[in-house]
Amino acid sequence: MSSKAPPYHDTLSGKVALVTGAGSGIGKAAAYLLADAGARIGVLTHTTKEADQVAAKIRESGGEAVALTADVANESQMEAAIRIIEGQWGRLDIVVANAGINGLWAPLEEISTEEWQKTLEVNLQGTFLTVRSSLGLLKRQGGAAVIVSSVNGSRVFSNTGASAYASSKAAQVAFSRMSALELARDHVRVNTI
Repeated sequence: MSSKAPPYHDTLSGKVALVTGAGSGIGKAAAYLLADAGARIGVLTHTTKEADQVAAKIRESGGEAVALTADVANESQMEAAIRIIEGQWGRLDIVVANAGINGLWAPLEEISTEEWQKTLEVNLQGTFLTVRSSLGLLKRQGGAAVIVSSVNGSRVFSNTGASAYASSKAAQVAFSRMSALELARDHVRVNTI
């Protein structure tokens, strides 16, 4: 988090954002950026220690955050996380569906069914459950869902072995497009980056 107020400081004041995969990388950076802009943050990751650390840093910088631990591919855990956000702030305006894994990058004959399924569960089912669980709150006042995908989902690279990962990321793009059409009437934007 920056020590100097960024130019977008307080542009999201009063808004609430949920960021999955917020314990590291893109998710952690997104949580800090949204907090810098004034949003209250649901910091969700599968590791309690990481969720607590990121939420604490946001609070230390003057923001509001709640640490949430959940497996994005687990329906009941995601619904419980949304209930915590609702109880804490009574609304949800922004969802950043960022949680994901690389899975096993290997030739097709070396990828087990279990490894293939795990990649799809976290990357695709996790995105679906994150968005679906959030809809009750997002539809109240309108909002935005941002799905973090990958260029691997829309183009072919010269290296091989990313079949499960690329398939899950391509499916995220299709899910985003279909969701955007469906949810536009409820004033919920869905975009993929």
